[in-house]
Amino acid sequence: MRSFASDNNSGVHPLVMEALSRANENHALGYGDDRWTEEAVAKIKETFTPDCEPLFVFNGTGSNIVALQLMVRSYHSIICAETAHIYVDECGSPVKSTGAQIRPIATSDGKLTPELIQPYLHGFGDQHHSQPGAIYLSQCTELGTIYTVDELKDITALAHQYGMRVHMDGARIANACAALNVSLRALTVDCGIDVLSFGGTKNGLMMGECVIVFDESLKVEARFIRKQSAQLASKMRYLSCQFTAYLTDDLWLKNATHANAMAQRLYQELKSVQGVHFTQKAESNQLFLSMPREVIDKLLQSYFFYFWKEEENEVRLVTSFDTTDTDIDQFIKVLHS
Repeated sequence: MRSFASDNNSGVHPLVMEALSRANENHALGYGDDRWTEEAVAKIKETFTPDCEPLFVFNGTGSNIVALQLMVRSYHSIICAETAHIYVDECGSPVKSTGAQIRPIATSDGKLTPELIQPYLHGFGDQHHSQPGAIYLSQCTELGTIYTVDELKDITALAHQYGMRVHMDGARIANACAALNVSLRALTVDCGIDVLSFGGTKNGLMMGECVIVFDESLKVEARFIRKQSAQLASKMRYLSCQFTAYLTDDLWLKNATHANAMAQRLYQELKSVQGVHFTQKAESNQLFLSMPREVIDKLLQSYFFYFWKEEENEVRLVTSFDTTDTDIDQFIKVLHS
């Protein structure tokens, strides 16, 4: 089965599978006191900054709730785009875990701006109002768009001006780096991001994410929050060893570059098809487009993918690190059959 539904449907990269197999030899201390975790932590510090605090967790939702619990208390509010994963796709877990109010902002492309955020920055010190505490950003966004370095710096500068913190959900940060041709550090530490959810499951890992804490004042509580959030793995080597493979010889970048390139090839093939209209810029490995319903129904007989707005015949197509030219050719062949 080949799918354009999600990069979550892709397999595990062979080099990551090899790393898992090596970590499976013999016994090792639990809860991160093993050499694989030590090696992964060193690799992450080398990639981002030596004074960061990496915390391996099971999944994306877990990483987001750990990060947000570090940043806010129940009297705070969390500002995000109305399409944000924490608002739409996490079953209320950020609100349940933090007690904080989520303030969604309507956007045309999934991206927040200082101008959109500013009207929500009020009521500071007023005991009757939730206090703005954090800004949540998705990189790439849920609409496949990408924040540039300058755009991120403008948002973090605004947040820090008001004593707020910025959390980046980096489930697809590799695709953003590949598209912008910048490093992981340049898109996080150097932009003033306070905490990153560093994902790899969509880009060749089997499972797991890493909450990377950059804000020094948040590090003291980080390990306790992870444990309370049921995100501390006993056999942590199976999470951490993947990140060593991921960050070795730029595997993360090679995978994301390929996924983006496959999306661009699919975009070039589709944009000239009569009745196809792209609803968002094709910047990453996610394509958003509308097409006649009869065409969608025909494609769904051979491929699974998601409707984004079914009433508008808008769908999402996602390419992966293991998408091939043949996959694209076959999809287009079915489209034209």
